[in-house]
Parts: sequence; structure tokens; C-alpha cells
Amino acid sequence: MSGETDSMNGEADLGRLLAGMRSELRPGTYVFVSAAEGAVPAGLAPVMDFREAEGTTLILPEADAAQAGLAGAFPCRWITLAVPSSLGAVGFLAAVTACLAEAGIAVNAVSAFHHDHLFVPVARAEEATGLLRELADRAAS
Repeated sequence: MSGETDSMNGEADLGRLLAGMRSELRPGTYVFVSAAEGAVPAGLAPVMDFREAEGTTLILPEADAAQAGLAGAFPCRWITLAVPSSLGAVGFLAAVTACLAEAGIAVNAVSAFHHDHLFVPVARAEEATGLLRELADRAAS
């Protein structure tokens, strides 16, 4: 499906994805938590949960983790790549994460049905959004 837009699954063309990308920095600080029992503790509403053999990984607001007595790792900001990307798009996250890697910015990427999301260190979030804006501008020109 390379080079086409799938009305249900979004854009697959790398050039159009990069040129149309807007990076939206969401408010707040998030952390990664591992719930050893494999279940989301009552009262928490993580933005993501993923089951692994070792436990369930949760991404949730730092304040929620602290209030629940959970040890969070990797305090980060959440950037949504606001371009409707296809789950089958080739190279999009590679290009985005390579851009950030060149600047020495750690990134944890999550692909969801409609968009891709990046979790980057709090202190580098503004810089990351600027670099992603530059990447989109270069692709658009």
C-alpha cells in the first residue's frame, strides 16, 4: 500500500507523512510503570498499557503513579504526531526517531490506530518538538 492513503488506516507515503506531520506537545509529565500482577491497579487510567511476560507496562501521569504508590521510570513528556498515519507505513517512525537520536534525545514510541506518539525526556521536550517541526518543514520543501 506504499504511496497511497488508506481511508481507514491513514497515510502510508513517507514524504507526505513527514511533510504533513505536526508535533503536538501535551501538558504534564508521564512515567512508565510496571504492574507486576499484570493488571491495572484500580482507580488508574493509563494512557497506554501493554502486557509483557514480566508484567504490564503502564504509561500514566506522574502524579497518578505517585498517588498510587507506584515507582515510575523515565519522567517524560508526550508528543503526538498529528498526521493520520497508516499502521503499514514504512520508515515514518524510523525517520522521526533518527532525527531525535541525532540530537541525543531518547524516545519511546507508541503507535496507535490513528497516530504515533513519542515519549521524550521532560528537559528535552521543547527541543524535540522544534526538531520535528524542522523535519516536517524540510520534507514539505
